[in-house]
Amino acid sequence: MENYLDKLNPEQRKAVQHINGPLMVIAGAGSGKTRVLTYRIVHLLKNNVSPFNILSLTFTNKAAKEMRNRIETMVGKNIASSLWMGTFHSVFSRILRIESEKLNYPQNFTIYDTDDSKSLIRSIIKELNLDKDIYKVSVVLNRISSLKNNFIKADQYSNYAELVQTDKIAKRPDFERIYRTYVQRCRKASAMDFDDLLLNTYTLLDNFPDLIIKYQNKFQYILIDEYQDTNHVQYLIIKKLAALNENICIVGDDAQSIYSFRGAKIENILNFKNDYPDHASYKLEQNYRSTSTIVNTANSLIDNNENQIKKTVWTENIEGEKIIVCKCYSDSDEGRLVANTIFEIKIREHAFPKDFAVLYRANAQSRSLEEALRKQNIPYKIYGGLSFYQRKEIKDVLAYCRLTINPNDEEALKRIINYPTRGIGNTTLQKLIVTANSQKISIWEVLNNLQVYKHNINNGSCKKLEEFTTLIKSFISQKENRDAYVLTEHIAKTSGVFNDLYNDKSPEGVSRFENIQELLNGLKDFCENTEENFLANYMQDVALLTNQDNEKTEDFNKVTLMTVHAAKGLEFPYVFVVGLEQNLFPSMMAGDSQENLEEERRLFYVAITRAEKRLFLSHTTNRFKWGQYVDCEPSRFLYELDEKYIVKTEASVKKPKKAQKQNYFNKYKKTKKEENKITVPNGFKKATKIQSKIIPSEIDNIQNGMRVKHSKFGSGKIVEISGENINKKATIFFEGVGQKQLLLRFAKLEIIKE
Repeated sequence: MENYLDKLNPEQRKAVQHINGPLMVIAGAGSGKTRVLTYRIVHLLKNNVSPFNILSLTFTNKAAKEMRNRIETMVGKNIASSLWMGTFHSVFSRILRIESEKLNYPQNFTIYDTDDSKSLIRSIIKELNLDKDIYKVSVVLNRISSLKNNFIKADQYSNYAELVQTDKIAKRPDFERIYRTYVQRCRKASAMDFDDLLLNTYTLLDNFPDLIIKYQNKFQYILIDEYQDTNHVQYLIIKKLAALNENICIVGDDAQSIYSFRGAKIENILNFKNDYPDHASYKLEQNYRSTSTIVNTANSLIDNNENQIKKTVWTENIEGEKIIVCKCYSDSDEGRLVANTIFEIKIREHAFPKDFAVLYRANAQSRSLEEALRKQNIPYKIYGGLSFYQRKEIKDVLAYCRLTINPNDEEALKRIINYPTRGIGNTTLQKLIVTANSQKISIWEVLNNLQVYKHNINNGSCKKLEEFTTLIKSFISQKENRDAYVLTEHIAKTSGVFNDLYNDKSPEGVSRFENIQELLNGLKDFCENTEENFLANYMQDVALLTNQDNEKTEDFNKVTLMTVHAAKGLEFPYVFVVGLEQNLFPSMMAGDSQENLEEERRLFYVAITRAEKRLFLSHTTNRFKWGQYVDCEPSRFLYELDEKYIVKTEASVKKPKKAQKQNYFNKYKKTKKEENKITVPNGFKKATKIQSKIIPSEIDNIQNGMRVKHSKFGSGKIVEISGENINKKATIFFEGVGQKQLLLRFAKLEIIKE
């Protein structure tokens, strides 16, 4: 077999061969960091390090699976399966299940996802009779998450006068009650949310000296991917685990630290040299992904950041096409531009839809892009949309499975106690909840002692509740002697979910039934590929899946639409970055500090470095916001790109006077030689133009009562004029169609002379 070290460049080889002591690997975009991490683990194994003593932490299950598969091919499945490898949450949940008794949790605790947490908070707000418009569920959950990640527990909240005052100013004086109740309900349901997995792991290591020694001796070699994305709790856990041996290897890129809103601390990677003064450091600066033009453009941007570890990314790849920066008139114009260009490149360069990605700063920007792609019949997918495991029918079946594993799981119980319909109404459920809360027990305990607590529930409802309880108990009795596939199929059929979906013959119903079949296929695959094939093990895996792990194969050959945040770690031959305007990218929120601005710049750096062959950047002079068009200025980041790597062009001809004053694209003058050398797709040279029958200067002449003709709606009469200048609208009554309100500069109206 070829020596794995021969497949590495000199810097990669040095990082792989470094065995003992702290190691920092700064890995530029596209520099092969996954290969380095994988080969370093293989190198440790080849040097007689036990796989049981290696801990490798990643941020997605997909990354962990990819690394494990590579390692398997080199050292064998038995050795690879003995590695402690996975996401922070999956590895820490594994530790928590082993040590759960020390925290007074059962081993079968449930992991609440975001939807479960929101549902619980929504119930608490309702029970406390609080205004749901003031106590917004997402805001409350984010605040709880932030407090947990800063080690501020519910019973400590009142000690922080500044926090209490902040909530008073925000008219949320009862936030503490919600936080306390949320924690109590999670505990009562034997559940942990994602933040608890980190917080409770730290608590274990901090409160039990024997445990920290146990895991320090176990994890003699620690490797962490994407270290710049770690938050404060993760940093402290890693520091504790590595304190004994200090055989810690971190791999990351400070230039790609973009998750501060999730609590990520760029200081963790910047200060590694202070935490471990005797560390070794290597920089992976050779980019294997992109053309030299794309690499050099990204370098010219990120050089503007002051807070960084300096490096110079370079590549031996071809020079490639220049980056095209295009000014559009509106977001609709921008959408047509992108769709036209994709359509042309597909034909001219025989590209597939999957080769293209369109990146934006905010999800709302996808609307105009979707409309344009649909008109060109170009298939696309919204990345980060509703994942397979978030679909209602899947969550319903999995709720039965969750309840089978942990009958105290109240969110699962509330979800399926009357699905399929079994005559247990909301009034009965509310009585159960009130009884459980007043007695400080779970709903399941109330159901198991119904004879004691049935005083306010009628006999008919009691019988139905007893039947439901018997059903769940029958599932529980089988969880230890049936594999996950057989048991889940039995649950789906016996509960009535299978029949309920099968009997719905609408297209949506058929699709939902097929999704259940797909879930069972996944369970079958799980059972055939693992010895620990019980339902509890499967549910542990499912609870920790991310959107990246849930990508469906039928979505494979489609154009990808996604936020830049979601694009991190991915790459595409052709990348479009749209909406490069001030207060959009960089975000309006970035203007309040240098730190925020630098993070926005790093975000743009991530967007640029996703591209392999071609990169297209665009911005608009007008964007539709809050029901009207607003003027836009080009992003400050566009001025930071080295002009020798870019071509500037325009996509539309009709512009308001204000837009005509901008000379942004006049800075670049192409020579005849450059004109011949640079290939600019026709979409970027000639985007669909707005050709109104009424030129801008005539719009002011439009008056009430005039008769006009529209290409789609036919003849009509103007009944009202509203708005001013470029936002001027006409309400028109069209014969045989009815009343329509049209923006005059886009309406393509023809005045009928009478």
